Amino acid sequence: MNKRTFLKKSALLGIASIAGLSAFGRANDSYPELPTEGGAPDDENFWKQVRGMYTLKPDYINLENGYYCIQPREILDKYMDHIREVNLQGTYYMRTVQFDNKKAAAAQLAELAGCSEDELVITRNTTESLDMIISGQNWKEGDEAVMAEQDYGAMLDMFKQVAKRYGTVNKIISIPTDPSTDEEIVALYENAITKRTKLLMVCHMINITGHILPVRKICDMAHRKGVPVMVDGAHAFAHIKFKITDLNCDYYGCSLHKWLSVPLGAGMLYVKKDHIPNVWPLFAEAGKKDDDIARLNHTGTNPVAIDLTVSDAIAYYKNIGADRKEARLRYLQNYWLDKVRKMEHLVINTPADHTRSCGIGNVGIKGMKPGDLAKLLLDKYKIYTVAIDGAGVHGCRITPNLFTTTDELDVLVNALTEIRG
Repeated sequence: MNKRTFLKKSALLGIASIAGLSAFGRANDSYPELPTEGGAPDDENFWKQVRGMYTLKPDYINLENGYYCIQPREILDKYMDHIREVNLQGTYYMRTVQFDNKKAAAAQLAELAGCSEDELVITRNTTESLDMIISGQNWKEGDEAVMAEQDYGAMLDMFKQVAKRYGTVNKIISIPTDPSTDEEIVALYENAITKRTKLLMVCHMINITGHILPVRKICDMAHRKGVPVMVDGAHAFAHIKFKITDLNCDYYGCSLHKWLSVPLGAGMLYVKKDHIPNVWPLFAEAGKKDDDIARLNHTGTNPVAIDLTVSDAIAYYKNIGADRKEARLRYLQNYWLDKVRKMEHLVINTPADHTRSCGIGNVGIKGMKPGDLAKLLLDKYKIYTVAIDGAGVHGCRITPNLFTTTDELDVLVNALTEIRG
């Protein structure tokens, strides 16, 4: 068997088996094994063993994992192996198995996401995924799009650009912080739809508050009115358990370097099969059929070692378990937020109903700018967060990860108890 044939079979059998890895060795030849027993949300002994799988910076408590979730050592070392292997093979790798390996990784991702592999591609991030859908519609003057002011800025900016370019109209709603029912939210979107609505965008989980929206109900409503739905899943994928097909959406985009802990620069785009021919790609791709999602995936030369590491991140995520991860993240958020929710000097920007959020929370101090709060938390209490000051949300986003301990969250609770505006 020649090397090219072997490499192609490696891609189909499992990306981790790519030839040549053993030649380099690993930074760590062994890793702490996940305990076979335990793992309840409040089992601190179990989760401290998970914490031992990470290398953490000791200078501060990292409660800003929403931008980028660092990799445990196991994934990081495999990523470095892939970098070395691609560098060893050079152009040979790029001209032989690059695309086979990326397709194999996308197939594993599609299985995890619960969709067909011919409806999903690996991109660089959520912005690339969703901006391609926004800019790639056949817009005409007077067409309308529906979105929320709490949506991510990059997507709102693209809608603004489309409006400036084509004369479209953006209908912007505002999501209540603590809704009483799903129907309250669905009605906001429904009331914004007209006969000219061409696309509706909705966040699966609002990035600045952690609010999980009733996506399936919104999609069902929109489809009854003939409107396709694009879902921003940047913070939901590998954070909460779901299947894309259960959402009944038309487009779904997310960043894999967030909750799946793939290295920086990896995203995902799902397009329902019958919509693929209707989307203009970000960069032109010749030689592909109109219904081939690969024509939406041409962006030039990419850091292909990241594609290989998608498989390793999926394996780690499955080892932890989707149910167990979601339960732990929700427990951590409720652990600190329930302790401070009734404090009169605080502003809570995350729903009180525990089913409407998971790991992400947002809290502000009355009379204090979010930027000042974030600075004080870091300078005095050694807690790193991010300030949110817009779209009706004024506070700091608190985003723990699986390596976060309740002792660290107690430091946050103490800080929020002491600080006054």
